[in-house]
Amino acid sequence: MLSTKGQVIECLLKGDFICRITNEDGWRFLKNPANREQLDDYLGTLNRVVATVGTGADSDVFFCGYRQLGEDQRRVVSQQFRDICSALTPLVEWLVLVQEASAQDAPLTEGSALRLNELQSVVEDTPAFREQLARISHYRLFGSTSVNADGQIKQVFKRLCEMGYLFRPNPDKQIYLATGKLDYLYEVIRFIDETESLGLEDRADEASQGHLL
Repeated sequence: MLSTKGQVIECLLKGDFICRITNEDGWRFLKNPANREQLDDYLGTLNRVVATVGTGADSDVFFCGYRQLGEDQRRVVSQQFRDICSALTPLVEWLVLVQEASAQDAPLTEGSALRLNELQSVVEDTPAFREQLARISHYRLFGSTSVNADGQIKQVFKRLCEMGYLFRPNPDKQIYLATGKLDYLYEVIRFIDETESLGLEDRADEASQGHLL
């Protein structure tokens, strides 16, 4: 059986984002500077490094970035960056819908709870929200083919769990928690906002060592 260190290395190399919500044991391991230094020493032999987004005692999310970028790594990073950019519109529209339907002043953050049934009830009772959900759910990213709000919202939540933005701690309950990967998404949005006129693909590698995969 793998040690905690081995499990964390495996998760990082798989492309997982490790936060308090999705993997508390791994997150606590990485919060220890000595443990993180050991992992960096090991990952350095693979041209990788432990990168992080977020600040504060409980809000960091850890992922694996490249230490140095050669041509092969640049191609990988550029493709990942294009994939993220193509997903931004449906993700941002979904975040806006949730914020408006929940009457919240701030967007979702790590640890925020979403009750699917409550959100669905509000959406179904508001024609504008129903239209928003229908449009969002039919984006290729979510791929819903349903014509009703129940099927649409469940497909969206399912895909968000698969992508790592939501976590469902109890499969018997329709309660979902926002993960630290949202902090990573917000960093990407900030990066794009700051560099939108500077050639994003050319600049993607600049963020790879501390912000992007």
